[in-house]
Amino acid sequence: MIDTGKNEQHYGNTSLIERLQAGLKADGLDKKALHPEDLAALDQFHSRGLAATAELAQSLAFDSHTRVLDIGSGLGGPSRYLAIRYGCTVHGVDLNSSFVDAATFLAQRTGLSDRVSYSCANALALPFDSEAFDVAWTQHVAMNIADRAGLYREACRVLRPGGRFAIFDVVATSDEPLHYPVPWAPSAETSFLVTADRMRSLLLEQTFQVVAWSDRTEAGISWFAEREKARANSPAMPALGLHVAMGLRFGEMTKNLARNLREGKAALVQAIVEKP
Repeated sequence: MIDTGKNEQHYGNTSLIERLQAGLKADGLDKKALHPEDLAALDQFHSRGLAATAELAQSLAFDSHTRVLDIGSGLGGPSRYLAIRYGCTVHGVDLNSSFVDAATFLAQRTGLSDRVSYSCANALALPFDSEAFDVAWTQHVAMNIADRAGLYREACRVLRPGGRFAIFDVVATSDEPLHYPVPWAPSAETSFLVTADRMRSLLLEQTFQVVAWSDRTEAGISWFAEREKARANSPAMPALGLHVAMGLRFGEMTKNLARNLREGKAALVQAIVEKP
């Protein structure tokens, strides 16, 4: 199950909109039409940022008729990227109401409210009919969910036959404990990593067929190193960034994730699976 109280405690449950408005104003973006690139430092809440979203999307076939469900949509960066890049319709669900409000606000500011929408929902009990979507999508979400089989079961249920589930997640490499806090959890109590082999096994148990499977750990390590170098060269905190949503401790969380990847305690997997 998902412990909604502990997740809200970690991700916050207060309105982000005023903080977003202040950040946009500080960056001179408060009056202009926004594009995904303007918000990428803020709303791509996963390793490798916008590059990882674009790479995952390239493995799928989208058009204006494609119905996408973004499970754990956060501030809505990937959903807005898919809508503007491919013209598809995306609905995002997230447990955190402040993230849903912020994603809706940013959809309005990017002029995408006709193609993207967001609601509060539990990934283990999605409020949609069976076979309602062509693509299910999740990036760096499953690590918070103890019932991994339940997550994959629901994703399978809401996909039409032939529909695809696109995944980019952190996985465990051993039983060795991680360095905490990490972006998804302050401690091991709310971190539910599984190994890549276990992840594949659980997907196959739900009848998914593997279309593509790749380890993206080295790319993630390089990306974190580049970010660290950029921060060293420009120590001032940017107005827009994930710290707006996650607080100033987010820097420590990302450093620990990078360290866990470098030390082989965790890895990054990108996968596309298909419902028969």
